[in-house]
Amino acid sequence: MPKSKDTPINPELDLVLEKIVPLTRQEMFKAWTTASTMKDWFCPRPWKTTEVRLGLYPGGEFYANMQSPEGQNFPNSGCVLEVVENERLVWTDSLTEGFRPSANSFMTAILTFEDHPQGTKYTARACHKSAEDRKRHEEMGFLQGWSTVVDQLIASVKKK
Repeated sequence: MPKSKDTPINPELDLVLEKIVPLTRQEMFKAWTTASTMKDWFCPRPWKTTEVRLGLYPGGEFYANMQSPEGQNFPNSGCVLEVVENERLVWTDSLTEGFRPSANSFMTAILTFEDHPQGTKYTARACHKSAEDRKRHEEMGFLQGWSTVVDQLIASVKKK
C-alpha cells in the first residue's frame, strides 16, 4: 500500500520540529510504537505519562494520559491514520478509534524518520485546524516540549 503524500507545510496552521538524532530509523520507530516504553519519555518531565494504548493500523487507537506534577490527568484520545514501518506515523485527535468523529479536535501529528549520516532526521509536524490553535500550541511550548521529549526518547533507548 502506498504511503500518503503530505500537503505543503502551512506556516499559519502547522508547527514543525526537525532534529537529527543519534538513533536509527528503526530505533526511533520502535520507540514511538511501543506503548510500554513510551511511558518513559512521552511528555516532558516532571510531567509523566501514566497510560499509553496503541492500535498500530489505520483506525487504531492512539491514547496517552499525561499527568501534571500536581496529579491532574490530561487524557489524549486519537486515531491512527497511517503506519509505515521505520518511516512514518500519523495520528489525529480529530477522530477516535475506528475513525469515529471526536468531540474535540486540536491537531494531527505527522512523524517521519529518514536516514541521516548521523542517525535519523526526525520530523514532527503538528497540523492545526486554525491559526488560533497553532498559536495556542506554540505558546504551550511545542518546540521546547517536543524537543525535550525527543531527548528523553534518545536517553530511554540508549539506556536499554
